[in-house]
Amino acid sequence: MLFRSGANTWRRVGALPGVPDGHILKGFAVAALGESVYVIGGRLCRRERGAAAGGYRDADVGVRADVLRYDARRGEWHHCAPLLVPRFDFACAPCRGRICVAGGQCSLSGARGTAAAEVYDAEKGQWSALPDMSTLRYKCVGVTWQGSFHVVGGFAESALTASDSSLLAPGAATAVLQSSALERSSAEVFHCARGTWEILPGMWQLDVPPNQIVAVANRLFSSGDCLTSWKGHVEVYDGELNIWSIVDHSALPDLSLLASLPSSAQRLYLTMAIVGTQLYFLAGYQVPSGDDSFRTVSLVHSFDTSAAPGLAPAWSSFRPEMSPEDAEDGGKELFSQCCTVQLSN
Repeated sequence: MLFRSGANTWRRVGALPGVPDGHILKGFAVAALGESVYVIGGRLCRRERGAAAGGYRDADVGVRADVLRYDARRGEWHHCAPLLVPRFDFACAPCRGRICVAGGQCSLSGARGTAAAEVYDAEKGQWSALPDMSTLRYKCVGVTWQGSFHVVGGFAESALTASDSSLLAPGAATAVLQSSALERSSAEVFHCARGTWEILPGMWQLDVPPNQIVAVANRLFSSGDCLTSWKGHVEVYDGELNIWSIVDHSALPDLSLLASLPSSAQRLYLTMAIVGTQLYFLAGYQVPSGDDSFRTVSLVHSFDTSAAPGLAPAWSSFRPEMSPEDAEDGGKELFSQCCTVQLSN
């Protein structure tokens, strides 16, 4: 789906090439370079009708290395060179004109991450291996900040501990679990100029992986974790103190559009994007429409990170226009990531 902030409209851009009918893609990443959006990796799932009436379940098919590029100006899809390491639930972010990825899971069997990292050069059209991280991570979040690629949080364990775990004595298992808790709250920083990784302890202060982290005007913002994508406020990171704190006046007010939704409405997705100094929260709600049917209502909430407390409203909210066909498709499967593309005139 494509959201145009100036026109306040949602538009469907077509199905992902290479994803068969009856299948969906999960755990993939998106990144923007220039006027293109890249859809990277993920796990392919076959949608099957579940045991419950009208319900569905997703059966895993395989892990993908495929990389797709969507030309936002021409509205065209292109196939790019595949990942060196197939993966899903990994960190990804553009950095210095290239796309960096790290971590994730490479297999559908077991719950263990990878330390492998790689970088995509759009001009050369190829991926190159980066040095491995010191930790195995998945469900981690990638963000570029202060010129370096940050891989934040996730389910993590020491690469050394993981490789030697079979040699540990039974009494050492507790020490491994304690170490993993510390690593889940850390970040690994790849300094692109030097080509080296650095561990940053305590950058993410929760044991639960983050949902999204974005950089705006040299500040990092977050709105929740992978269990609670919206906690009712915005948080900002202080790099000098290495702590997250709630932004003043960032609690979402009781806006009229939200108040118009019935109490039975359920939020299907929430994803955050940057336009200038604004954080755009793109949200979809499932609303009962009678006869055991539902409809999808799309709302957009905008938070101005530069607004001074008490001087001007920081929040605004509106309902974008969407065709009935796009509304139906948009409520089926949207994930919790997006990116911003600026088209030049």
